[in-house]
Amino acid sequence: MREQETEITVVDSIMGSGKTSWALQYINESNEDMRFIYITPYLNEVERVRKTVNNRTFHTPNNANYEGRKLRSLKELVVSGHDICATHSLFQTADDELLELLIDAGYTLILDEVMNVIEKAPLSQSDIKTLNKGENIVTEGNSVKWINEEYNDGRFSDIKRLAKAGNLLVHREKFFLWALPAKIFEAFDDVFVLTYLFDAQIQRYYYDLHGISYRYKSVTKNDGSYQLKGHDSKDENRTELMKLIDLYEGPLNEVGKRPNAFSATWLRNTNTIKRERIKKDLYNYLRNQRNAKSHEILWTTIKDVKDKVKGRGYAKSFASCNLRATNEYQDRHALAFLYNRYLNPLEQAFFQDNGVRINQELLAVSDLIQWVWRSRIRNNEPISLFLPSSRMRKLLKKWAAYEI
Repeated sequence: MREQETEITVVDSIMGSGKTSWALQYINESNEDMRFIYITPYLNEVERVRKTVNNRTFHTPNNANYEGRKLRSLKELVVSGHDICATHSLFQTADDELLELLIDAGYTLILDEVMNVIEKAPLSQSDIKTLNKGENIVTEGNSVKWINEEYNDGRFSDIKRLAKAGNLLVHREKFFLWALPAKIFEAFDDVFVLTYLFDAQIQRYYYDLHGISYRYKSVTKNDGSYQLKGHDSKDENRTELMKLIDLYEGPLNEVGKRPNAFSATWLRNTNTIKRERIKKDLYNYLRNQRNAKSHEILWTTIKDVKDKVKGRGYAKSFASCNLRATNEYQDRHALAFLYNRYLNPLEQAFFQDNGVRINQELLAVSDLIQWVWRSRIRNNEPISLFLPSSRMRKLLKKWAAYEI
């Protein structure tokens, strides 16, 4: 790894403080000769950026090229020196060729919300054995290299592309992990990461793993203008925000009293009788306790059990547990979070084996707060929350008291 020259600024500021507004203001006030790549989770946010910025034209990658891939379009836009706005999912496909194009190209990266920078590759143990026996791959340290140049299209085409791009790692000689090349963040002149509770995020652990340094800032608004300032969590008004949350405390929480209740493993392994009880409790809370209509509801659990606990009439009110950076649900006030968040054991083992410690409590409450903020609380309006996991209720209260 070359000596880091890029300055990475983590704009760690609570939801609603104006992180995105600051970023768009920063772009609008920047010199025309500056170049930006703005990466955001959703396509509708791409359009928001394009419409809000008035001093330059942002281009969006498409698949109208000889490869039929948006990544090729992204590379062509970089070569042409255009300002670019794209999604997380596209940026995650970054490879060594894109890295080389970005080096010394003079771009500033604005990353709206942290990304999935590492995850388990879709390979079973038998798949890995097949790859090794076929002399398709070789491992060098924890990197996986593709060596069979005669292999073309087939069931491992995606794995070949990841390995050729340098994005595939092996862990404990048993598991393959996809990882975004860490060097991509060093290819920019400046990087701004817009998020909240960065200390809890996988991307922070990923930076620490690769020795990437960063500094913290937060956002303030003065006389209608957004500015960066020194980071201080005591400015977050957590106590006032907690007053807007009517947190359910009653018998419907009984099923979640054990510390591990509602974890992914617990939800997958729990029996039919208990799942039926969860389904009834969810319906009871939303329909009887809150008397909420479908368009007023927001609920979540892991996707593996979603269809087994959902009730009639609110299936379309479901939103993923890791939902971020959208205002699509800002009219919802009756919320149910049926999940007890822990880091994937494989990812945890990977970081711990490499000397990076994980804060499981902060990680859990971070995802919860981000999800809750999709509701009308973002407009300073009260909400009700069904949080049957005793652990998650405890963590929410600790967050509100600045204990984590």
